[in-house]
Amino acid sequence: MSSEQLDYFTTLTSTVSRGEWKSSLDTLFVVLRKRFLFDNLAIYRSDEKGSLAEVVYARAAGRGKSREADASWGENIATQVISTRRIVMLAPEQPSEDRIAMPYLLGLPLDFVEGKGVLVFVRFGGPPYLDEQIPLAALAASLAARILERRQVQEHIHQLEQARYRAQLQDDFIATISHDLHTPLGFIKGYTTSLLRSDTSWDAATQREFLTIIDEETDHLIALIDRLLDSSRLQTGMLTMDFQPVALEKLVRDVALRVQGRSPGFEVVFDLENLPTIQGDNVRLGQVFENLLDNAVKYASHSRVTIGARKRERSVVLTVADQGPGIPFEHLPYIFERFYRVPSETGQRGTGLGLFICRQIVQAHHGRITVETVPGKGTTFRIELPIRQNEQGGPA
Repeated sequence: MSSEQLDYFTTLTSTVSRGEWKSSLDTLFVVLRKRFLFDNLAIYRSDEKGSLAEVVYARAAGRGKSREADASWGENIATQVISTRRIVMLAPEQPSEDRIAMPYLLGLPLDFVEGKGVLVFVRFGGPPYLDEQIPLAALAASLAARILERRQVQEHIHQLEQARYRAQLQDDFIATISHDLHTPLGFIKGYTTSLLRSDTSWDAATQREFLTIIDEETDHLIALIDRLLDSSRLQTGMLTMDFQPVALEKLVRDVALRVQGRSPGFEVVFDLENLPTIQGDNVRLGQVFENLLDNAVKYASHSRVTIGARKRERSVVLTVADQGPGIPFEHLPYIFERFYRVPSETGQRGTGLGLFICRQIVQAHHGRITVETVPGKGTTFRIELPIRQNEQGGPA
């Protein structure tokens, strides 16, 4: 073997370990075509029953490139190779002045760790495949199979990472929810036990204080359980929306007043246009704004929050913007996921359900919710809701 041939085969085989799988296949067949002529090629994959399932890769490189829709991609020969597991060559049955109508086909079996496939080369109008060219084509088929196996491995690794990530979220959620359930239960149990002690007398003011704490912690516990139930129902699509006329400005102001009542000193500024009445679920939309404002209380308690709204042709865009520390960029892709919690320097705890519920409710209204943040300067949640819903439950 000459040094030139050695360099060629070294370049050809090195494509297996280069970068992303598709770019590796692109490079493989660019190098291959320097010594092995083809116009089209396609890689087919078989299903569990041995039938052709899908084209995983295709390339038009030569004379068929300008007429891809009319050109042959070798489905018939691929079926033969799948059934026989042998190399198959087919020549045109009759001559034609149209080169695209005269495909010479070469099909080679591919073996993967999981499943089988076929690599098909197409030459329009010839020349015919020669026996001495088959080893090079077979080498290319083997290299292509290894590249696609690497793709499978990468996909499996990604799936395992996702499964591990979800399992970690579940573990974190169980730990958090256990803490959040025990906290109000601890208060309720402690103060109830104190009131029931036979060896101590409590004056009326102290009894009222204890009962008030028990009442507040019971409400906290009910809200936590309701949030869990809502999360489950929203995820499974079992929580229906009751679409009615909603006066958005009144809804937003009422929610803000309620949150301020629980958090004295929490400042909210309104920048609302003359908003139209929209069709929505008043209770669930209120839940969205309450969750967003509660988050601002937790993570940006010393900043001013501005609630803005603007009317568009068929929708309303509302914003909830704080001037807090912002959200680190690495957390942004995940904050609307179920159970995901952004670590807090202040030790704030949560179930990781609030923003998930917000997104699900907004999507159930055929709207969308997004977030923008500038670390150290604040976070803005933007909600776009259609003004009307049609009879099928979609935006009108």
